[in-house]
Amino acid sequence: MKATDLLVQCLENEGVEYIFGIMGKETLDLMDSLSKSKQIQFVDVRHEQGAAFMADVYGRLTKKAGVCLATLGPGAANLLTGIASATLDHSPVVAITGQAGLERQHLESHQYLDIVKIFEPAAKWSVQIKDSQTISTIIRKAFRVAQMEKPGAVLIELPENLAPQMIPTQVLPVTPIPKSTPVSQAIEGARTLIAQSQKPVVILGNGVIRQDAAAELLTFVENLQSPVIHSFMAKGVIPKNHPLNYFTFGFNKDDEALPIIEEADLLLVVGFDLVEKLPKDWNKKRRPILHIDPLPAEMDEYYPVSAELAGDLKETFQVLNKLDIPSRLWVPIGKLKERIETAYQLNLDLTNQSLSIENILTVIEKLTPEETIVISDVGAHKISIARTYQPKQAGRLIISNGLASMGIALPGAIGAKLACPDAPVICITGDGGALMNISELETAKRLGLSMIIIVINDSALKLEEQMMQEKFSHGFGTNFRNPDFVQLAASFGIKGARPNQLNEFEQVLKNALNQTNELTLIDCLQN
Repeated sequence: MKATDLLVQCLENEGVEYIFGIMGKETLDLMDSLSKSKQIQFVDVRHEQGAAFMADVYGRLTKKAGVCLATLGPGAANLLTGIASATLDHSPVVAITGQAGLERQHLESHQYLDIVKIFEPAAKWSVQIKDSQTISTIIRKAFRVAQMEKPGAVLIELPENLAPQMIPTQVLPVTPIPKSTPVSQAIEGARTLIAQSQKPVVILGNGVIRQDAAAELLTFVENLQSPVIHSFMAKGVIPKNHPLNYFTFGFNKDDEALPIIEEADLLLVVGFDLVEKLPKDWNKKRRPILHIDPLPAEMDEYYPVSAELAGDLKETFQVLNKLDIPSRLWVPIGKLKERIETAYQLNLDLTNQSLSIENILTVIEKLTPEETIVISDVGAHKISIARTYQPKQAGRLIISNGLASMGIALPGAIGAKLACPDAPVICITGDGGALMNISELETAKRLGLSMIIIVINDSALKLEEQMMQEKFSHGFGTNFRNPDFVQLAASFGIKGARPNQLNEFEQVLKNALNQTNELTLIDCLQN
């Protein structure tokens, strides 16, 4: 059997359904092998960065590794941003790249870069296949490493000269990743710590969603009866109208939830990834920590761990919920919840017809069904989404907050739609992020996907402009000119609309949500 035929068999064995990428000379044999697969669909994209973002969001939603593909040199290098994003946001991704043959890697050679070394800081594991006989082992390990806590990206590089070699068939069985729960002594220590506190606060992170522990967490919170706040990436774990929900924290300024941490005497930090916000920014008074996470705590002077429960979150909370966890009902001073709701504009009446991002988000929240997936690009609108928008289910708002790379939303929406074909998918992007990967509109159209793309059009890098104004009183380097997005959409064969006020946007969104096989781009000009 040809080496690449075995590689494809191994991918099929891992349950791979889609591979996002662009082919090249060094991956010709692999493409030939993929063409024979009855299970895997190759999604040829317009830029490798888009392929990595698609794999990232696909992996995040399915909880199995998304796969992307590129050739050597420039193709592989183009994956790097998306691979780093997947690693820092803890999305399982396996990237496969071609490479020059082993016979010319010791020379200065056309398009040859040491991709394995370049990717090492951005991936959980970066490896070159040096012997075609190791393909089965490397593929099995790659998927296991990518999907283990904390998930991330893995790079596999296949030199061109190994691809056509004839080797025996050998596919390794896929075995489940073992789960663990904290020992009884640690569980009892955590219960004692909670009992000794008077004002505990629960801080939620993306790990709760990754480990599918939202239901168990909610039961625990309702037994504890203490306030809950969450990171950008954990939105939706606690229902919007739940009395214990004190909403989002982690902003650089105007972080209305921080007083609740300062008033607390114990922080129950659950599945929180420090990459979202360093403790020095939210635990300045060094409140004691009960660390509940799949992995042991990182050492940090602003993260003083008094006890920790390291293990599978779903199973950990199943154990905790069988115990007599003491209720610790308390209400922060100063009507904090009402202040947060007002500051974050959570209950707008929509009498103002402006196309502000907050009004747009309120309409989306009002019109969309529970299973709707909203994916945010990076920019000023991301901050508004983190404040204002409240998803109806956990894991249905995709925010990149690790690497926080612009350009993720449009390709990410393609990955989301392929992962969840029956769910409405709405991509919200600024004009800066949109034009970074606008070419993937052709990919979405070719695939026949139904999605809604909302472009917040202000001809500026608004977040950077705000920071420049605050620091230097000018916005140098933040402004640009845009194409006509409606005409641009039409050139891709996509329906475009440009509402002038909120009621027009509402009607356009209603119409778009009713389309099951059509792409719609909505250009929202900002005054």
